[in-house]
Amino acid sequence: MKRRTFLSLAAAAPAVSAASLPDLGRIPTRKVGKVEVVFKSPALEGQPYGQPNGLQATEEGLWIIDQGAGSKAYLVSYQDGKVLRSFNTETDRSSGITFDNGTLWIGSTYSRETVRVDAETGKTLERHFTPGAGVIYQMKGDPKQRSSPVASQYPRPGRGGGKKGGGGQNGQQAGGGQGRGQNVGGFQMGQVLGGAAPGTGAHGQEVRDGVLWFVVPPSRMVYSIDPKTWVIQTRFPVAGNRPHGIGWEGKYLWVADSNLNACFKHDTDTGEMVEKIQLAETDPLPHGMTIWQGNMWYCDDVGIVCRLKL
Repeated sequence: MKRRTFLSLAAAAPAVSAASLPDLGRIPTRKVGKVEVVFKSPALEGQPYGQPNGLQATEEGLWIIDQGAGSKAYLVSYQDGKVLRSFNTETDRSSGITFDNGTLWIGSTYSRETVRVDAETGKTLERHFTPGAGVIYQMKGDPKQRSSPVASQYPRPGRGGGKKGGGGQNGQQAGGGQGRGQNVGGFQMGQVLGGAAPGTGAHGQEVRDGVLWFVVPPSRMVYSIDPKTWVIQTRFPVAGNRPHGIGWEGKYLWVADSNLNACFKHDTDTGEMVEKIQLAETDPLPHGMTIWQGNMWYCDDVGIVCRLKL
């Protein structure tokens, strides 16, 4: 290439701007109903409460994935949380669940996999790597780490000192390198383990028209993927540094963010955020989320399932 041609092309190229956080103040805020605690999540053995971290609404009932021991999946009644079916899964402190034609897709957070299991037995059918998995990073201007404002109402033996940034109370048990044996996860993982940090994977999951959608906190992105080929179909960025549950309202996808204490409605054709719901400072913290019959259901991993009228 001649020098004159190179210089003319360089002059025509757009300037590269520094990365910046989205302007969330411009997004219209929707007025919604008051958050209602509907029932306690099924309790874990030896604990007064469960640790719900993902929800999926279905005709049969509400699916809950628990991040505690056994990463147990529950199908419960919408009315009172009565357990209709339950089983352990071969996933690691999971953070999202969705139903797909007699099976469940589950985000296995700390193995950084997306796992498909039989919805009757919990038997593992498929295991896949999670695009965008890694160590959650911090960025200038990020919101502070947020804890549940209602945690003191749902005391759990040994609560405290748990992981930050990834949802859950027990944290990531380090397997090697510096920080061996420490309970660290989320943002703490990179700070404590450095280059030995293994990272985390997907959170909220949804299936629509045969396509699997999920959100990945380390990359701050929503992905849709063809589950037959495991090829990404589309992706777009989210509002904040701790995206969690996702749910459909018509053609739009809502994404909950635990640190922003809010939910953001995305146009999936463009990724644009067109509306938001801002929760009150005293409301339970959003983790898993799903939408059913005009209500947004979400769980706080202290052990409760909530809903609000959209």
